[in-house]
Amino acid sequence: MTTVVPTSEEDPALSVVRFTAELSWADAGPEVAEPQVNRLCVEAQECMIDGRWMELASLMLTSADLIFSKASEKDLECAFTVICNLVKKPGNLDQVHEMADLISAKITQQPSDKPALRLKILFNLYNLLENPYSRFFVYMKALNLAGSGKVTEHVLPSFKNIDSFLREWNLNIKDQRELFLTISNILKESKSSAKESFKFLTKYLATFSGEDLNTLNESKEEAVRAIIDFVKAPDMFQCDLLEMPAVSQLENDAKYALVYQLLKIFLTQRLDAYLDFHAANSALLKSYGLVHEDCIAKMRLMSLVDLASCESGHIPYSLVKDTLRIDDNEVESWIVKAITAKLIDCKIDQMNEIVIVRRCTERVFGPHQWEMLRGKLGTWRANITSLISTIHANKVAEDGAQAIQGLTIR
Repeated sequence: MTTVVPTSEEDPALSVVRFTAELSWADAGPEVAEPQVNRLCVEAQECMIDGRWMELASLMLTSADLIFSKASEKDLECAFTVICNLVKKPGNLDQVHEMADLISAKITQQPSDKPALRLKILFNLYNLLENPYSRFFVYMKALNLAGSGKVTEHVLPSFKNIDSFLREWNLNIKDQRELFLTISNILKESKSSAKESFKFLTKYLATFSGEDLNTLNESKEEAVRAIIDFVKAPDMFQCDLLEMPAVSQLENDAKYALVYQLLKIFLTQRLDAYLDFHAANSALLKSYGLVHEDCIAKMRLMSLVDLASCESGHIPYSLVKDTLRIDDNEVESWIVKAITAKLIDCKIDQMNEIVIVRRCTERVFGPHQWEMLRGKLGTWRANITSLISTIHANKVAEDGAQAIQGLTIR
Protein backbone atom coordinates (compact mmCIF):
# COMPACT_ATOMS: atom_id res chain seq x y z
CA MET A 1 0.00 0.00 0.00
CA THR A 2 1.41 3.41 -1.00
CA THR A 3 1.71 6.07 1.67
CA VAL A 4 0.79 9.49 0.36
CA VAL A 5 2.33 12.52 2.01
CA PRO A 6 0.22 15.57 1.28
CA THR A 7 2.28 18.32 -0.40
CA SER A 8 1.47 21.38 -2.43
CA GLU A 9 3.23 23.94 -4.58
CA GLU A 10 3.26 26.16 -1.51
CA ASP A 11 5.79 23.80 0.07
CA PRO A 12 9.04 25.85 0.20
CA ALA A 13 11.20 23.08 -1.31
CA LEU A 14 8.82 22.55 -4.22
CA SER A 15 8.61 26.30 -4.75
CA VAL A 16 12.40 26.49 -5.07
CA VAL A 17 12.47 23.53 -7.47
CA ARG A 18 9.79 25.18 -9.63
CA PHE A 19 11.55 28.55 -9.47
CA THR A 20 14.94 27.15 -10.56
CA ALA A 21 13.37 24.91 -13.19
CA GLU A 22 11.54 27.84 -14.75
CA LEU A 23 14.82 29.81 -14.82
CA SER A 24 16.55 26.88 -16.52
CA TRP A 25 13.94 26.50 -19.25
CA ALA A 26 12.99 30.14 -19.63
CA ASP A 27 14.33 30.38 -23.19
CA ALA A 28 12.85 27.10 -24.46
CA GLY A 29 9.25 28.19 -24.92
CA PRO A 30 6.19 27.01 -22.94
CA GLU A 31 5.69 23.82 -24.99
CA VAL A 32 9.12 22.53 -23.99
CA ALA A 33 9.51 24.25 -20.62
CA GLU A 34 6.26 23.26 -18.91
CA PRO A 35 6.72 19.46 -19.19
CA GLN A 36 10.32 19.77 -17.94
CA VAL A 37 9.30 21.94 -15.01
CA ASN A 38 6.52 19.53 -14.07
CA ARG A 39 8.89 16.57 -14.36
CA LEU A 40 11.35 18.14 -11.96
CA CYS A 41 8.58 19.03 -9.50
CA VAL A 42 7.28 15.48 -9.54
CA GLU A 43 10.80 14.13 -9.02
CA ALA A 44 11.26 16.50 -6.06
CA GLN A 45 7.91 15.46 -4.62
CA GLU A 46 8.89 11.77 -4.80
CA CYS A 47 12.15 12.51 -3.01
CA MET A 48 10.19 14.17 -0.23
CA ILE A 49 7.73 11.31 0.04
CA ASP A 50 10.53 8.72 0.22
CA GLY A 51 12.73 10.81 2.54
CA ARG A 52 15.54 10.95 -0.01
CA TRP A 53 16.81 14.30 1.23
CA MET A 54 20.27 14.07 -0.27
CA GLU A 55 18.80 13.52 -3.73
CA LEU A 56 16.40 16.40 -3.19
CA ALA A 57 19.29 18.69 -2.22
CA SER A 58 21.23 17.62 -5.30
CA LEU A 59 18.18 18.26 -7.50
CA MET A 60 17.67 21.72 -6.03
CA LEU A 61 21.34 22.61 -6.44
CA THR A 62 21.51 21.55 -10.10
CA SER A 63 20.48 25.02 -11.23
CA ALA A 64 22.22 26.92 -8.42
CA ASP A 65 24.56 28.68 -10.85
CA LEU A 66 21.52 30.08 -12.67
CA ILE A 67 20.09 31.39 -9.40
CA PHE A 68 23.31 33.30 -8.72
CA SER A 69 23.48 34.74 -12.24
CA LYS A 70 19.80 35.49 -12.97
CA ALA A 71 17.87 35.80 -9.69
CA SER A 72 17.74 38.88 -7.50
CA GLU A 73 19.78 38.77 -4.30
CA LYS A 74 16.57 38.56 -2.26
CA ASP A 75 15.29 35.56 -4.24
CA LEU A 76 18.74 33.97 -4.19
CA GLU A 77 19.03 34.22 -0.41
CA CYS A 78 15.47 32.94 0.04
CA ALA A 79 16.09 29.93 -2.24
CA PHE A 80 19.29 28.96 -0.44
CA THR A 81 17.65 29.38 2.95
CA VAL A 82 15.21 26.64 1.89
CA ILE A 83 18.01 24.47 0.50
CA CYS A 84 20.16 24.88 3.63
CA ASN A 85 17.24 23.93 5.85
CA LEU A 86 17.29 20.45 4.30
CA VAL A 87 20.19 19.60 6.64
CA LYS A 88 17.62 19.43 9.44
CA LYS A 89 15.83 16.53 7.72
CA PRO A 90 18.17 13.47 7.91
CA GLY A 91 18.57 11.72 11.25
CA ASN A 92 22.00 10.35 10.35
CA LEU A 93 24.94 12.68 11.09
CA ASP A 94 26.99 11.29 8.20
CA GLN A 95 24.18 12.15 5.79
CA VAL A 96 23.92 15.62 7.29
CA HIS A 97 27.65 16.16 6.81
CA GLU A 98 27.49 14.87 3.24
CA MET A 99 24.64 17.26 2.51
CA ALA A 100 26.51 20.18 4.12
CA ASP A 101 29.52 19.31 1.94
CA LEU A 102 27.36 19.28 -1.20
CA ILE A 103 25.68 22.60 -0.42
CA SER A 104 28.85 24.44 0.64
CA ALA A 105 30.73 23.16 -2.43
CA LYS A 106 28.09 24.67 -4.69
CA ILE A 107 28.05 27.96 -2.77
CA THR A 108 31.83 28.36 -2.96
CA GLN A 109 32.16 27.33 -6.60
CA GLN A 110 32.54 30.90 -7.90
CA PRO A 111 33.92 32.90 -4.93
CA SER A 112 34.40 36.15 -6.86
CA ASP A 113 30.68 36.35 -7.81
CA LYS A 114 28.62 37.95 -5.00
CA PRO A 115 31.15 36.77 -2.34
CA ALA A 116 29.54 38.62 0.59
CA LEU A 117 26.15 37.05 -0.13
CA ARG A 118 27.67 33.60 -0.56
CA LEU A 119 29.39 34.08 2.80
CA LYS A 120 26.11 35.05 4.43
CA ILE A 121 24.49 31.87 3.07
CA LEU A 122 27.36 29.75 4.40
CA PHE A 123 27.01 31.18 7.89
CA ASN A 124 23.27 30.48 7.72
CA LEU A 125 24.14 26.87 6.89
CA TYR A 126 26.64 26.82 9.78
CA ASN A 127 23.97 27.92 12.26
CA LEU A 128 21.58 25.19 11.10
CA LEU A 129 24.09 22.41 11.78
CA GLU A 130 24.29 20.63 15.13
CA ASN A 131 27.27 18.34 14.52
CA PRO A 132 30.44 20.16 15.75
CA TYR A 133 32.69 18.75 13.02
CA SER A 134 30.24 19.73 10.27
CA ARG A 135 30.22 23.23 11.72
CA PHE A 136 34.02 23.35 11.57
CA PHE A 137 33.92 22.06 7.99
CA VAL A 138 31.53 24.81 6.87
CA TYR A 139 33.47 27.46 8.83
CA MET A 140 36.64 26.52 6.93
CA LYS A 141 34.71 26.80 3.66
CA ALA A 142 33.64 30.28 4.77
CA LEU A 143 37.23 31.31 5.56
CA ASN A 144 38.50 30.11 2.20
CA LEU A 145 35.64 31.86 0.41
CA ALA A 146 36.34 35.09 2.30
CA GLY A 147 39.98 34.95 1.26
CA SER A 148 39.32 34.10 -2.39
CA GLY A 149 36.46 36.59 -2.70
CA LYS A 150 38.35 39.41 -0.94
CA VAL A 151 35.67 39.86 1.73
CA THR A 152 37.74 38.93 4.78
CA GLU A 153 36.27 41.82 6.79
CA HIS A 154 33.15 39.68 7.26
CA VAL A 155 35.04 36.86 9.05
CA LEU A 156 37.52 38.89 11.13
CA PRO A 157 35.14 39.37 14.11
CA SER A 158 34.74 35.60 14.45
CA PHE A 159 38.44 35.16 15.22
CA LYS A 160 37.85 36.54 18.73
CA ASN A 161 35.78 33.42 19.46
CA ILE A 162 38.27 30.83 18.20
CA ASP A 163 39.06 29.50 21.70
CA SER A 164 35.38 28.77 22.39
CA PHE A 165 35.02 27.30 18.88
CA LEU A 166 37.93 24.96 19.56
CA ARG A 167 36.29 23.72 22.74
CA GLU A 168 33.06 23.10 20.83
CA TRP A 169 34.59 21.49 17.74
CA ASN A 170 37.11 19.26 19.60
CA LEU A 171 39.46 19.13 16.60
CA ASN A 172 42.37 16.81 16.00
CA ILE A 173 45.86 18.24 15.50
CA LYS A 174 45.69 18.19 11.70
CA ASP A 175 42.46 20.21 11.64
CA GLN A 176 43.85 22.65 14.21
CA ARG A 177 46.84 23.25 11.95
CA GLU A 178 44.60 23.94 8.98
CA LEU A 179 42.50 26.36 11.02
CA PHE A 180 45.41 28.31 12.56
CA LEU A 181 47.29 28.61 9.27
CA THR A 182 44.21 29.73 7.33
CA ILE A 183 43.41 32.42 9.92
CA SER A 184 47.04 33.59 9.96
CA ASN A 185 47.05 33.90 6.16
CA ILE A 186 43.82 35.91 6.20
CA LEU A 187 45.13 38.28 8.87
CA LYS A 188 48.45 38.68 7.06
CA GLU A 189 46.65 40.58 4.29
CA SER A 190 45.90 43.37 6.76
CA LYS A 191 48.88 45.42 7.99
CA SER A 192 47.00 46.37 11.16
CA SER A 193 46.59 42.67 12.03
CA ALA A 194 50.25 41.64 11.79
CA LYS A 195 50.48 40.74 15.49
CA GLU A 196 47.31 38.63 15.33
CA SER A 197 48.58 36.91 12.20
CA PHE A 198 51.85 36.11 13.97
CA LYS A 199 49.95 34.80 17.00
CA PHE A 200 48.00 32.29 14.94
CA LEU A 201 51.10 31.34 12.97
CA THR A 202 52.81 30.61 16.29
CA LYS A 203 49.83 28.48 17.33
CA TYR A 204 50.19 26.56 14.06
CA LEU A 205 53.90 25.91 14.64
CA ALA A 206 53.26 24.85 18.26
CA THR A 207 51.10 21.94 17.04
CA PHE A 208 54.24 20.25 15.66
CA SER A 209 55.77 19.66 19.11
CA GLY A 210 56.44 15.96 19.60
CA GLU A 211 56.11 15.11 15.90
CA ASP A 212 58.59 13.02 13.89
CA LEU A 213 61.03 14.51 11.38
CA ASN A 214 58.86 13.80 8.35
CA THR A 215 55.94 15.70 9.88
CA LEU A 216 58.21 18.51 11.06
CA ASN A 217 59.36 19.01 7.47
CA GLU A 218 55.85 20.19 6.60
CA SER A 219 56.32 23.23 8.81
CA LYS A 220 59.66 24.52 7.48
CA GLU A 221 58.34 27.20 5.14
CA GLU A 222 55.95 28.57 7.74
CA ALA A 223 58.69 28.48 10.39
CA VAL A 224 60.85 30.65 8.14
CA ARG A 225 57.91 32.98 7.53
CA ALA A 226 57.39 33.32 11.30
CA ILE A 227 61.05 34.27 11.82
CA ILE A 228 60.98 36.88 9.06
CA ASP A 229 57.66 38.29 10.29
CA PHE A 230 59.10 38.65 13.79
CA VAL A 231 62.30 40.32 12.61
CA LYS A 232 60.35 42.71 10.36
CA ALA A 233 57.79 43.72 13.00
CA PRO A 234 58.80 47.05 14.56
CA ASP A 235 56.60 46.48 17.63
CA MET A 236 57.32 42.83 18.52
CA PHE A 237 60.24 42.21 20.87
CA GLN A 238 59.40 38.88 22.52
CA CYS A 239 58.49 35.44 21.16
CA ASP A 240 58.71 31.74 21.97
CA LEU A 241 59.90 30.59 18.54
CA LEU A 242 63.47 29.71 19.42
CA GLU A 243 62.76 26.46 21.27
CA MET A 244 59.81 25.28 19.15
CA PRO A 245 60.72 22.00 17.34
CA ALA A 246 59.19 23.34 14.11
CA VAL A 247 61.61 26.29 14.27
CA SER A 248 64.67 24.76 15.95
CA GLN A 249 64.88 22.13 13.17
CA LEU A 250 66.09 24.95 10.91
CA GLU A 251 69.32 25.27 12.89
CA ASN A 252 70.80 22.26 11.08
CA ASP A 253 69.00 22.77 7.78
CA ALA A 254 71.32 23.52 4.85
CA LYS A 255 68.85 25.95 3.28
CA TYR A 256 67.51 27.76 6.33
CA ALA A 257 70.27 27.58 9.00
CA LEU A 258 71.16 31.26 8.50
CA VAL A 259 67.54 32.30 9.02
CA TYR A 260 67.52 30.48 12.36
CA GLN A 261 70.83 32.15 13.24
CA LEU A 262 69.23 35.54 12.54
CA LEU A 263 66.39 34.76 14.94
CA LYS A 264 68.91 33.70 17.58
CA ILE A 265 70.75 37.01 17.21
CA PHE A 266 67.56 39.02 17.67
CA LEU A 267 66.48 37.06 20.73
CA THR A 268 69.77 36.40 22.54
CA GLN A 269 72.51 38.74 21.27
CA ARG A 270 73.24 42.43 20.71
CA LEU A 271 73.69 44.87 17.85
CA ASP A 272 77.33 43.98 17.15
CA ALA A 273 76.34 40.36 16.38
CA TYR A 274 73.67 41.54 13.94
CA LEU A 275 76.10 43.90 12.16
CA ASP A 276 78.61 41.04 11.72
CA PHE A 277 75.81 38.82 10.37
CA HIS A 278 74.67 41.51 7.93
CA ALA A 279 78.22 42.07 6.66
CA ALA A 280 78.40 38.41 5.67
CA ASN A 281 74.77 37.88 4.57
CA SER A 282 73.38 41.16 3.23
CA ALA A 283 72.05 39.50 0.05
CA LEU A 284 70.12 36.93 2.14
CA LEU A 285 68.46 39.67 4.20
CA LYS A 286 67.42 41.54 1.05
CA SER A 287 65.97 38.36 -0.46
CA TYR A 288 63.57 38.18 2.48
CA GLY A 289 62.62 41.84 2.17
CA LEU A 290 64.42 42.91 5.35
CA VAL A 291 65.54 46.54 5.50
CA HIS A 292 68.94 46.93 7.14
CA GLU A 293 68.15 50.28 8.80
CA ASP A 294 64.93 48.88 10.31
CA CYS A 295 66.81 45.86 11.64
CA ILE A 296 69.43 48.13 13.24
CA ALA A 297 66.69 50.18 14.96
CA LYS A 298 65.03 47.06 16.33
CA MET A 299 68.33 45.52 17.44
CA ARG A 300 69.22 48.71 19.31
CA LEU A 301 66.05 48.36 21.37
CA MET A 302 66.66 44.62 21.82
CA SER A 303 70.24 45.35 22.92
CA LEU A 304 69.01 47.92 25.41
CA VAL A 305 66.65 45.30 26.87
CA ASP A 306 69.58 42.91 27.16
CA LEU A 307 71.60 45.55 29.01
CA ALA A 308 68.70 46.16 31.39
CA SER A 309 68.46 42.45 32.05
CA CYS A 310 72.19 41.85 32.64
CA GLU A 311 73.64 44.99 34.25
CA SER A 312 72.32 44.69 37.83
CA GLY A 313 69.86 47.56 37.45
CA HIS A 314 72.36 50.37 36.77
CA ILE A 315 73.49 51.11 33.21
CA PRO A 316 76.06 53.87 32.51
CA TYR A 317 75.33 56.11 29.55
CA SER A 318 78.73 55.16 28.12
CA LEU A 319 77.73 51.49 27.98
CA VAL A 320 74.46 52.33 26.23
CA LYS A 321 76.36 54.48 23.72
CA ASP A 322 78.93 51.77 22.94
CA THR A 323 76.42 48.91 22.78
CA LEU A 324 73.93 50.74 20.57
CA ARG A 325 76.71 52.45 18.54
CA ILE A 326 75.17 55.89 18.87
CA ASP A 327 76.35 59.39 19.73
CA ASP A 328 76.29 60.84 23.25
CA ASN A 329 73.30 63.04 22.48
CA GLU A 330 71.23 60.06 21.30
CA VAL A 331 71.45 57.98 24.49
CA GLU A 332 68.45 59.46 26.27
CA SER A 333 66.24 59.43 23.16
CA TRP A 334 66.81 55.67 22.73
CA ILE A 335 66.04 55.09 26.40
CA VAL A 336 62.79 57.02 25.95
CA LYS A 337 61.97 54.88 22.89
CA ALA A 338 62.45 51.74 25.00
CA ILE A 339 60.23 53.16 27.75
CA THR A 340 57.54 54.13 25.21
CA ALA A 341 57.61 50.60 23.79
CA LYS A 342 57.18 49.31 27.37
CA LEU A 343 60.40 47.34 27.13
CA ILE A 344 61.94 48.83 30.26
CA ASP A 345 60.70 50.61 33.36
CA CYS A 346 63.46 52.91 34.58
CA LYS A 347 64.61 56.30 35.87
CA ILE A 348 67.12 58.45 34.03
CA ASP A 349 69.76 59.97 36.30
CA GLN A 350 71.06 62.79 34.08
CA MET A 351 73.45 64.16 36.67
CA ASN A 352 75.32 60.87 37.06
CA GLU A 353 74.55 59.68 33.52
CA ILE A 354 73.08 56.39 34.71
CA VAL A 355 69.90 54.51 33.83
CA ILE A 356 68.32 52.94 36.92
CA VAL A 357 66.24 49.95 35.77
CA ARG A 358 63.29 48.74 37.82
CA ARG A 359 61.90 46.21 35.37
CA CYS A 360 62.49 45.01 31.81
CA THR A 361 60.79 42.74 29.29
CA GLU A 362 62.47 39.41 28.58
CA ARG A 363 63.07 38.70 24.89
CA VAL A 364 62.62 34.98 25.49
CA PHE A 365 61.15 33.15 28.44
CA GLY A 366 62.94 29.83 28.72
CA PRO A 367 64.48 27.71 31.51
CA HIS A 368 66.91 30.49 32.52
CA GLN A 369 64.08 33.00 32.94
CA TRP A 370 61.99 30.51 34.90
CA GLU A 371 64.96 29.91 37.21
CA MET A 372 65.40 33.65 37.74
CA LEU A 373 61.69 34.02 38.48
CA ARG A 374 61.89 31.12 40.91
CA GLY A 375 64.78 32.84 42.70
CA LYS A 376 62.88 36.15 42.92
CA LEU A 377 59.78 34.42 44.26
CA GLY A 378 61.91 32.61 46.83
CA THR A 379 63.44 35.91 47.94
CA TRP A 380 60.02 37.58 48.19
CA ARG A 381 58.68 34.65 50.16
CA ALA A 382 61.61 34.78 52.58
CA ASN A 383 61.15 38.55 53.01
CA ILE A 384 57.43 38.18 53.69
CA THR A 385 58.07 35.35 56.17
CA SER A 386 60.66 37.51 57.94
CA LEU A 387 58.24 40.46 58.02
CA ILE A 388 55.46 38.32 59.48
CA SER A 389 57.84 36.96 62.14
CA THR A 390 58.93 40.48 63.06
CA ILE A 391 55.33 41.67 63.34
CA HIS A 392 54.46 38.62 65.46
CA ALA A 393 57.47 39.15 67.74
CA ASN A 394 56.62 42.84 68.19
CA LYS A 395 53.03 41.96 69.02
CA VAL A 396 54.12 39.40 71.63
CA ALA A 397 56.49 41.96 73.16
CA GLU A 398 53.76 44.61 73.15
CA ASP A 399 51.23 42.23 74.80
CA GLY A 400 53.83 41.31 77.43
CA ALA A 401 54.58 44.96 78.16
CA GLN A 402 50.85 45.69 78.58
CA ALA A 403 50.45 42.73 80.96
CA ILE A 404 53.36 43.93 83.13
CA GLN A 405 51.95 47.44 83.16
CA GLY A 406 48.60 46.07 84.35
CA LEU A 407 50.28 44.24 87.26
CA THR A 408 52.18 47.38 88.26
CA ILE A 409 48.98 49.45 88.47
CA ARG A 410 47.42 46.92 90.80
